[in-house]
Amino acid sequence: MRKRTCCFTGHRELPPAFCQELAMKLEETIIGLIEQGVQFYGAGGARGFDALAAQTVLNLKNRYPHIKLILVLPCLTQTRGWPAGDVAEYERIKAQADKVVYTAQEYTRGCMFKRNRHLVDHSGVCVCYLTKKDGGTAYTVDYAEKQGLGIVNLAPIQIRAPTCKKINSGYNLGVR
Repeated sequence: MRKRTCCFTGHRELPPAFCQELAMKLEETIIGLIEQGVQFYGAGGARGFDALAAQTVLNLKNRYPHIKLILVLPCLTQTRGWPAGDVAEYERIKAQADKVVYTAQEYTRGCMFKRNRHLVDHSGVCVCYLTKKDGGTAYTVDYAEKQGLGIVNLAPIQIRAPTCKKINSGYNLGVR
């Protein structure tokens, strides 16, 4: 099952000038993974890259109805403090997801890390948008590499998590 599952991780803030190019690269990458048999796509429900990835999977379901979007959410109150427009998009994505999993009921200091580890632990490949050497995305990519996942970083400047090494994942991870 892990070989047929991809998780996403990335920053909440995306540079507006790069969003259109990032969306195209993301779609090309997901199509490539679909063609290699990846069917399940896990996203963490955060703003920014997570939302873009979930939207892309939902859009691709029109062409590839067998693919599934799985939202792995850190807690029931994830959207507390978000702008109304972001909450509305979160709810739209959640309503269209094939499955929604909560890793905790209440917000705790470690609930985001628990969500990220759950995504990685159930995946064979991680598609990310990583531009910083620290923070939640770097932690998740580092954890994914330690777990042997193939990593596809769609950021224009390739920043590697602190302990990154080359991984032979069995996937052709080049962007087409």
